[in-house]
Amino acid sequence: MSLAAPPPPARLHAASDLDAGRLEVPGAVATDAGGHSPTNADSPSLRSDLITLTKPRIVVMVLVTAAVAAVVAAGRNLDLVVLLHTLLGTAMVGASAGTMNQIWERRIDCRMRRTRRRPLPDGRISTWAASLYCAALGVIGTSYLAWFAGPLPALFGVATWLTYVVIYTPMKTRTEWNTTVGAVSGALPMMIGYTAAGGGIADARGWLLVAVLVAWQYPHFMAIAWMYRREYGEAGFQMTPVVDPSGRNAAIQSVVGAIVLVGVLLAIIVLTTTGAAAWMLCGAMLLASQGLVRGSIRFAIEKEDTAARRMMHASLIQLPLAMAVLVLAALLA
Repeated sequence: MSLAAPPPPARLHAASDLDAGRLEVPGAVATDAGGHSPTNADSPSLRSDLITLTKPRIVVMVLVTAAVAAVVAAGRNLDLVVLLHTLLGTAMVGASAGTMNQIWERRIDCRMRRTRRRPLPDGRISTWAASLYCAALGVIGTSYLAWFAGPLPALFGVATWLTYVVIYTPMKTRTEWNTTVGAVSGALPMMIGYTAAGGGIADARGWLLVAVLVAWQYPHFMAIAWMYRREYGEAGFQMTPVVDPSGRNAAIQSVVGAIVLVGVLLAIIVLTTTGAAAWMLCGAMLLASQGLVRGSIRFAIEKEDTAARRMMHASLIQLPLAMAVLVLAALLA
C-alpha cells in the first residue's frame, strides 16, 4: 500500500496557483516556470518527506535548548549517557508534535505559498500514514524518556506535546493569544533537559530557563508574523499583525519580550555563579543580546518588513550566543 495520498482538491490550490503566476488547466500536463514537465527526480524522496513532516528545524532548536538546560542543572557533573538518551526521546516527542501539527493544518497549508509544497498538502503522503507515523514517534519517544531519563522528563514531554498540538495549533485560527501558548509550548522542553539532569520541578533556575524561550519567541515570531502577515491573514490565522495591521501590538510585544529576555538571562547567571565570573558573564550576555534589543526597538519605530527581517536575524544570532554563555556559567560554577 502506498504512503502517497490522493491529489488534494483543485480548489485548495487555486489561489496558490494564481499567486504563482499560472493557472492549471484540468487535463493539461503540469510544467514548471521554465515550461518543462516535472519528473520523479524532481520530487522529494519519502525519507525527505518524513523528515519534513517533523519540522526538523524546530526539533533541532528544542534539542539544543534542552541540552543547555541539562548543563545548567548538572554543570560539570552532567551524565552524558543520560543526556544522549534524553535528547533522543525528546527528538521523537518533538517530531511527533510537529507531524500532528502538519496533519491538523494540511488544508490551511494549501493556501500559503511557503507551506503548500509540504508532503501532506501536496499529496505525497496520506493522512493515515502521517497519523501512524505521528503516533509511533509519540508513544516510543515518551516511553523512551520515561525509561531512560525518568518519569518527570517524560511528563514534561507529554505536556509539550499537548500544549503544542491540542491547545496551540487550533488556537492559531481563533485568537492572537496563540503566540503566548505557542511560546510556552516551545519553552517546556527546557524542563525535559533540566529534570533529566537532576534538576527539581520547583527549582527557580529551571523555570527561568523556560522564561528565556518564552520571552525570546516574542521578537522572533513577531518578525515572522509581520513579514508573512498577508499570507497568514488569507489562510485564516489570527496572528497579532493580522488582527492589528498597524503593527503597534507586535512592536510592543517584541520590545517587551527582548527586554524581559535579557533580565531573565542575567538572573540565571546570578543564580548560577558568583564573583568576578558572574560580572564577566553578565557583560558577555549583555553584549550577546544588544543586537536583538536594538532590532526590536528599530522594528517598533519603523514597522517595515526590512526591520522585521533584521529583528528575526538578530534573534537567530542572539539565542545560540546566550545559550553558550549559560553553558559557560554552569561549567565555571
